[in-house]
Amino acid sequence: MHSNHLLLEEPIRMASILEPSKSSFFPAMTKIVGTLGPKSRSVEVISGCLKAGMSVARFDFSLGDADYHQETLENLKASIKTTKKLCAVMLDTAGPELQVVNKSEQPISLKADATVTLTPDEGQEASSDVFPINFGGLSKAVKKGDTIFIGQYLFTGSETTSVWLEVDEVKGDDVVCVVKNSATLTGSLFTLHASQIHIDLPTLSDKDKEVISTWGAQNKIDFLSLSFTRHAEDVREAREFLSKLGDLGQTQIFAKIESVEGLTHFDEILQEADGIILSRGNLGIDLPPEKVFLFQKAAVHKCNMAGKPAVVTRVVDSMTDNLRPTRAEATDVANAVLDGTDAILLGAETLRGLYPIETISTVGRICAEAEKVFNQDLYFKKTVKFVGEPMTHLESIASSAVRAAIKVKASVIICFTSSGRAARLIAKYRPTMPVLSVVIPRLKTNQLKWSFTGAFETQARQSLIVRGLFPMLADPRHPAESTNASNESVLKVALDHGKASGVVKSHDRVVICQKVGDASVVKIIELED
Repeated sequence: MHSNHLLLEEPIRMASILEPSKSSFFPAMTKIVGTLGPKSRSVEVISGCLKAGMSVARFDFSLGDADYHQETLENLKASIKTTKKLCAVMLDTAGPELQVVNKSEQPISLKADATVTLTPDEGQEASSDVFPINFGGLSKAVKKGDTIFIGQYLFTGSETTSVWLEVDEVKGDDVVCVVKNSATLTGSLFTLHASQIHIDLPTLSDKDKEVISTWGAQNKIDFLSLSFTRHAEDVREAREFLSKLGDLGQTQIFAKIESVEGLTHFDEILQEADGIILSRGNLGIDLPPEKVFLFQKAAVHKCNMAGKPAVVTRVVDSMTDNLRPTRAEATDVANAVLDGTDAILLGAETLRGLYPIETISTVGRICAEAEKVFNQDLYFKKTVKFVGEPMTHLESIASSAVRAAIKVKASVIICFTSSGRAARLIAKYRPTMPVLSVVIPRLKTNQLKWSFTGAFETQARQSLIVRGLFPMLADPRHPAESTNASNESVLKVALDHGKASGVVKSHDRVVICQKVGDASVVKIIELED
């Protein structure tokens, strides 16, 4: 199954490029996060997105209220039922986002070399002369010559609906700017980003806290995307806040890096967060364009070595309005996969794009092609070298399972796990075959009755953002500390699932990683007819 893996370092037969790609049950090892919004919130479209390969649904609270998102979530649940595709839920906070509110929603035309005043007086109407903003401290944060970007919310960069301003003077609370390019701004909400300027606002706003403690807690969200993470302390504060909300103690925090400040403190943030989202839209404003790729490669590598998911955004902006990506975008997606990215996050493309399903499908196909030429051997050696010796017990088992699977050309690795940690460690070594993570609940007793611990469904869904990891929920009647006989019956279910989905067939080899008593065991089995 996996002998046809090419490496980019080897000469590729040109004719092989023209051979049609074989479809498989898992469209790609790389995961796809889709943002649900106006163009992608019906049951019909969400079902299409799930079938096309979306495994995480992102709910962006910069737009829409709790009722709006609840309706979308109910449609997602209905779609999961009908398609039988598991999907995780990510809540994306608004954070210290600076916005221009255009109450009239009338288009605003700006001409190059004209001046426009940014004012904290939100009572004023937005016009070509005045932009009311939601922050009173901008005049204290900027100085003459600073750059400010204003664009449509989730701007793609291809529209003529974004404008660059240069600060000319500060008048009291107002900031007078010179318009650098002619543009027409449309819509009710514009994003304002001051390049390389510290904005003195909390990372978790009061509005964010309210949304998390109500909508988030009520729906037991799997991931919190922490917008504008600038320091490790931001993640610690968010985790402390979640821990007080009972049901959200298991929620994973993904730090969204979108400014030079976050980049500067990247290593400390990575230590605290469960994963990283590289928000290339805002980063592309803060960084010179020629530096963005460098940050992406360095950040993804650090995430890979830490065994934490790296998510890349803003890859196929042009598909917001077009059925096909540009050649540069298609290459960009492939390069993100070759860099080691776990997941691709689609924003405007699915939120307000005309082709949400086709976009997910196209990105999935590009990822699958790139995975075929991913140099796993080199990656494995680099990771082992980085981890060093002595390895921890679990790390040693995980790397051995991957090594064995590659040596015997296994079709799949099956990992029994209750916390999900063992399966994530196996995925860290980027095996060329899928990892089926069989999530088993733990049993605890208080002498009177037995009960399950650990949000085992949450842990299963949280693996939906990890490259190459595909979860399967075990029957709760087979808890983690059960006998070998019940483990065998769970294994049979996992293999039957693998056969039904076409991942394994007769005479295939399968590597199994499981706990037997206190010992962790890696074994290789060959399937009979």
